[in-house]
Amino acid sequence: MAKAKRRYVCQACGGVSTRWQGQCPDCAEWNSIVEDAPATVFSQKHNLSSGGRALEFVPLNRPTELPVRKSTGLAEFDRALGGGLVPGSAVLMGGDPGIGKSTLLLQTAATIARGGNDVVYVSGEEAAGQVRLRASRLGIADAPIRLASETSVRDILTTLGREDPPALMVIDSIQTMHSDTIEGAPGTVSQVRGCALELIRFAKEKGTVLVLVGHVTKDGSIAGPRVLEHMVDVVMSFEGERSHQYRILRALKNRFGAVDEIGVFSMETEGLEEVSNPSSLFLSGRDQALAGSAVFPALEGTRPVLVEIQALIVRLQSGATPRRAVVGWDSGRLAMLLAVLESRCGLNFSSAEVYLNIAGGYRLSDPAADLAVAGALVSALADRPLPDKSVLFGEVSLAGEIRPVAHSDLRLREAAKLGFARGFGPSDAKTGSSKLDYRGLGQLANLVDHVMGSA
Repeated sequence: MAKAKRRYVCQACGGVSTRWQGQCPDCAEWNSIVEDAPATVFSQKHNLSSGGRALEFVPLNRPTELPVRKSTGLAEFDRALGGGLVPGSAVLMGGDPGIGKSTLLLQTAATIARGGNDVVYVSGEEAAGQVRLRASRLGIADAPIRLASETSVRDILTTLGREDPPALMVIDSIQTMHSDTIEGAPGTVSQVRGCALELIRFAKEKGTVLVLVGHVTKDGSIAGPRVLEHMVDVVMSFEGERSHQYRILRALKNRFGAVDEIGVFSMETEGLEEVSNPSSLFLSGRDQALAGSAVFPALEGTRPVLVEIQALIVRLQSGATPRRAVVGWDSGRLAMLLAVLESRCGLNFSSAEVYLNIAGGYRLSDPAADLAVAGALVSALADRPLPDKSVLFGEVSLAGEIRPVAHSDLRLREAAKLGFARGFGPSDAKTGSSKLDYRGLGQLANLVDHVMGSA
């Protein structure tokens, strides 16, 4: 057997190099490269074509029973998961520090435990007393959860291997876990990968639902090796601003359901509460039509959510470079939309600062928001409010055309249900049975003329 070679792995992106460097050559992160456990190098005489067990192949058309899901007790959590937790599955949940990951999982564990299921909660970041204090504040201290504060994967699996496997096991967090069979400190690439592999193997063999809490980097991605996200069945992201009340649970990967559903929660004194009507939350405080404000019917999976888009235009007196600030939307798409407004509609934004904000800290990725953003920008530039109780949606092309988007009838029905009377969008949109006064627009210039009073 050849001598094992040393290798160094970036903690931010997982890039591998043969020597230590101060800056990762792949992601340009500083001081993120650490030495990984040495990889065993085999000589060519080791042949892997013999000595293994024979595989049993099965046809694709063999009947297979659908997994029986276990409800979390929170309808919004179940919605994001695609209907509930699947026994034997592994769920990875990431989110910014203090966003409420531990609170959500503790509430979920309490609900499942009260249903007569065995639930294990292992905290590697907090002492057991700290978790008990949080449970007392949330009013769930009487839930029959088995709690432990431990970081050794060997001790955890040895303890659970002596008894019936639990229905749910929460590990908070995977970056604090340590295996004595792997070199390196907790949180390194090799430790995170090895500990997750052993825990997932236990969950698959015993039918236990495993939930791993994962730290995130400064850009919001889950820390550790990228392979960690490939190993688990579901990757969840708990999003929101700590200064805002709402929280959004989004599925980034789901082997048992859709990845475009979201769950909306509100952070209250007694913990996280479900928000069954997110539109009312994001539109709260909007009493009258103001210049620079537009309402967009977004679509998250099968759920329409109405959000407010706010724009502010500030004219510069000097020759200073104008600033473009965006919160909750893609800055590159804003630059493209400003270019279309200038080139196709004759508006001048080059000497003005542009500020765009999605109210409530919501983050938009739907391309159908183009028309609503354009409406907010034109309204702010003209200092004229858009028509009262109106919604806008549609994708804007570089030629200034308004392209059709999916599920326009669903968006309009949700707007009508919340009291909106007018709708602006693509000319060939399907309005269905909505009772709104809908006006189809073929070009972005048509919207500009409408706001400016020319149409």
